[in-house]
Amino acid sequence: MTERIVLAYSGGLDTSVAIGWIAEETGAEVVAVAVDVGQGGEDLDTIRKRALDCGAVEAVVTDARDEFAEQYCLPALQANALYMDRYPLVSALSRPLIAKHLVEAAKYHGASTVAHGCTGKGNDQVRFEVGIGALAPDLKVVAPVRDYAWTREKAIAWAEDRHLPIDQSKKSPYSVDQNVWGRAVETGFLEDIWNAPIEDVYAYTSNPAQLRDPDEVVITFDAGVPVALDGETHTLLQVIQALNHRAGAHGVGRLDMVEDRLVGIKSREVYEAPGAIALITAHQELESVTVERDLARFKRQVEQRWGELVYDGLWFSPLKTALDTFIASSQQHVCGEVRMTLHGGRAVPTGRRSERSLYDFNLATYDEGDSFDQSLAKGFVQLWGLPSKIAAKRDQHHTS
Repeated sequence: MTERIVLAYSGGLDTSVAIGWIAEETGAEVVAVAVDVGQGGEDLDTIRKRALDCGAVEAVVTDARDEFAEQYCLPALQANALYMDRYPLVSALSRPLIAKHLVEAAKYHGASTVAHGCTGKGNDQVRFEVGIGALAPDLKVVAPVRDYAWTREKAIAWAEDRHLPIDQSKKSPYSVDQNVWGRAVETGFLEDIWNAPIEDVYAYTSNPAQLRDPDEVVITFDAGVPVALDGETHTLLQVIQALNHRAGAHGVGRLDMVEDRLVGIKSREVYEAPGAIALITAHQELESVTVERDLARFKRQVEQRWGELVYDGLWFSPLKTALDTFIASSQQHVCGEVRMTLHGGRAVPTGRRSERSLYDFNLATYDEGDSFDQSLAKGFVQLWGLPSKIAAKRDQHHTS
């Protein structure tokens, strides 16, 4: 039986060329696997046909948008995951899902090896290979661009020499990765970190400086899951898509940052994540009302570690799995509504309400109806400050 290799296929130049190149170099049959995570662009049938035209013996195309939203974006939302306190893990969320589908395809088609088109400088090689290794330790991995110094110029020449059906007239000056959770842009003139992004970098968001009327939206959560917008029930995918449109129209979710890559270098990245930023902002606001103080404090530590693990390609690690359980348990009372104003590049909460709220108006008010017993406060303050007071007396005694 001829050996088979499963290739993560995007439909672009590098992975299209990789089909024939891998087949010639290894003598193996190539099975192309394309996964739709809401990246837009060409439809799956077009991508499948191109894979077959480029020499794949099989082409598996999967619409995984709902799976991506519910099993990958939702945990990130409930973790309020922002790498370096800013980046909502756009590419980092899609890679473990794609790795899962690659492993499933390898098992189904009897492949011994999985291939991807990542370079040796990026994080995605780690995310794919560590994820594949966690799901199927016996699978081998090959990365032509990284392992065999495969350049874009070589790929173009290869495609032209073999008359592959790839249109190079639409080449972008940037490297772009996008899905329903957001969009990542790098390379080109952006590699000079003094250069400001120009408007043609952006596709998910409009210029926030453009004058337009504010948009008010009410987001409903049930146990940490966004279930409705303005009272109308939606799937999670539909909520994200709608907020990408509405928040994106006001320039919400633009990020320009120099981030610390896993491989040890710093990289300038421009991100757009209007739906993700709006949802995380709303979710944090509702948690401030419904999550008890010590749980909220500890959860913030968990959130940072969770985001680092996912960024670093450890989606399937034991620690990430354990933290998932903690985060899920923290969401049982995160139910209610958050009203937000989308305007000028910001998503600003203006109201919040919940039947599970820990906010007690009668305890918080300074007006008539105050039920807080202020007579208890004096003794509390004295006991709370007692350790510091004792230590201060000790220090004064030994330094005088």
